[in-house]
Amino acid sequence: MRTRSTGEPQSASQAVVEAVAARAGVDPLDLETPLYDAVDPDELDTLLEGANRGGRSPVEVTLRYNGYMVTVDGDLTVTITE
Repeated sequence: MRTRSTGEPQSASQAVVEAVAARAGVDPLDLETPLYDAVDPDELDTLLEGANRGGRSPVEVTLRYNGYMVTVDGDLTVTITE
């Protein structure tokens, strides 16, 4: 499953939580595991926000979260696999 952020700009951490919750069919607040158990949300946001500035090389981060392999890139495209 691949999702792309639309509408209001959001952070990478928010994009990950919302995509995983959608995949799991639950509200983001009802996820079994908080994101900070998998990755530091502030560091994830900082890393991917910095990747979008100044024509830097594309960056993507892959992590295991809530039973899924989750990849998020600087455009806040989230790809989820089992």
